[in-house]
Amino acid sequence: MDYLDFEQPIQDLEEQLVKCRRIGKQSDVDVKHTCEQIEAKLQKTKDKIYGSLSPWQRVQLSRHVARPHTLDYIQSLTEGHFIELHGDRVSGDDKAIVGGIGRVGKQSILFVGQQKGSNTKMRQYRNFGMPNPEGYRKALRLFHLAEKFGIPIATLIDTPGAYPGLEAEERGQGEAIARNIMEMSSLQVPVVAVVIGEGASGGALGIGVADAVYMLENTWYSVISPESCSAILWHSWDFKEAAAEALKLTPKDMLNHHLIDGIVQEPQGGAHRDKEAVFRAVKTTLLQAVGELSKLKPERRIALRRAKFYKMAAYREH
Repeated sequence: MDYLDFEQPIQDLEEQLVKCRRIGKQSDVDVKHTCEQIEAKLQKTKDKIYGSLSPWQRVQLSRHVARPHTLDYIQSLTEGHFIELHGDRVSGDDKAIVGGIGRVGKQSILFVGQQKGSNTKMRQYRNFGMPNPEGYRKALRLFHLAEKFGIPIATLIDTPGAYPGLEAEERGQGEAIARNIMEMSSLQVPVVAVVIGEGASGGALGIGVADAVYMLENTWYSVISPESCSAILWHSWDFKEAAAEALKLTPKDMLNHHLIDGIVQEPQGGAHRDKEAVFRAVKTTLLQAVGELSKLKPERRIALRRAKFYKMAAYREH
């Protein structure tokens, strides 16, 4: 298990508990009471730490190396009944965005999401989950395919942002994201988005215009990362904690500002602590949202979707 810096007290107690249980198995000494005391202290420490996480600590959890990624969710939700589709039919196949059709229970769903990779080699292969223009064009192609066959769409958002390289801009990065935002606002089928990790800037919004938007408990969604915000405002990354607080990027903040529709709870300590529990929670949320949205006529659904995002831009001068 990989521990974050603020989880050090938990790591110490868990190691003590393992040693205590090992002593009990390898000797005749009765350590049951001692182990119970350590276990109680461990749970109390977990409750204290995870019960008062700061925005920056949630950002750290959203990036945990053991956290499940898009393909993990898809494989679990579809129980292996997933057909991945490739290419944008223009220039190539962006490995940072994956998509295809799968069956969740009795419901066929078109999945699209950013894929980061679980080790160094795969992270490089997936460009660290930072899509190029062809990734967004692939996503849009799949959205229209789902629309053609009347299949609901689920997007899984987990990106530090769209790829900012010069070659991406030369191939039309801004136009690709803008087109996705425009086209998604008019899709005839139900669209549900779930932020499963990082939700940064237009890179996330390029697949995030949905009828219902949910965030896992330890994720973030913002126009900019805390580090980049700190670098712009203070010319240093040293103020990333203050930036995370000011950006109001946590699920609770987003829900309070009516920018998302709900929060999917994670196991104590994060999604990596009990992946199967998170998969079940996302599956329940997804099927419930698709079921409710499917009851609406397409015209009504589109009107509500557009109104949701138009309202976000409204402001009042005093």
